[in-house]
Amino acid sequence: MDNNIEQLKQNYTQIPIPEELDFVVNKAIRQSRMKRTNLRWMIGTAAAVIVFVSSVNSSPAIANAFANIPVLDKIVKVVTFREFKVDEDTFNANLKVPAVTNLENKTLEEMLNTKYMEENKKLYAEFQQEMDEMKKQGGGHLGVDTGYEVKTDNDQILSIGRYYVNTVGSSSTTMKYDTIDKKNQVLISLPSLFKDDSYIAHISENIKQQMLEQMKADPEKTYWVKKDANDTESMDIFETIKKDQSFYINNEGKLVISFDKYEVAPGAEGIVEFVIPTEKIASDLVSREYIK
Repeated sequence: MDNNIEQLKQNYTQIPIPEELDFVVNKAIRQSRMKRTNLRWMIGTAAAVIVFVSSVNSSPAIANAFANIPVLDKIVKVVTFREFKVDEDTFNANLKVPAVTNLENKTLEEMLNTKYMEENKKLYAEFQQEMDEMKKQGGGHLGVDTGYEVKTDNDQILSIGRYYVNTVGSSSTTMKYDTIDKKNQVLISLPSLFKDDSYIAHISENIKQQMLEQMKADPEKTYWVKKDANDTESMDIFETIKKDQSFYINNEGKLVISFDKYEVAPGAEGIVEFVIPTEKIASDLVSREYIK
């Protein structure tokens, strides 16, 4: 046991950040299967699991060190795989790359993880290029921040939100989601939930109603929506969601529609979400498999 503990310490302090995502994930899976004989040792350290689960998402070194241990690979769903950082006086970048582990559908797992890595590599390259240009012109202020949030993780659904904050003068924030059916090992899209495109109008009308109700209840809240049929003053008003509007399914099985900062409201409102009552879209659903 002492040797195992010492090995973990070495993994924590010395493990390098890997260059290629799919190689590391697949290697970890293979090594995990080879080390099943160490199960008894893991039972004796079960108390550490709670601490580990809360720590692994904040450190790629920890995530990679523990990825080689059997049993724990059955607990972790999403880990921070890699971080890109720049920390200068007026130039700051902090990009966290998530990785999905343990999907039986390795094609889907690889597709998602490759997408996450390529997204962040592209943003980091763009940041460096813009930073270099600003320095040549005498300096400036530039900031980029990316990360992720596990919105839902239950027996069937895994919903991952990935945010991107770009700061140049004022800040803009966008959010992207991936919702995975863990039982059937497939990626769920918004159109796939519905029989036809009728959901677009039904969801849009419900969101408008929610906007008006929220503004009535809170005078400080503002949405870009017509207050009534005679409203001709509203600018850039919200009319309809996109066919592939950002969404996720929450832990209660409700559909949540998401809008980026400035998309349907002033920047002070930030990212805006609306939980859609299931009875408003029940007739449009293909089934009640996901939406309860």
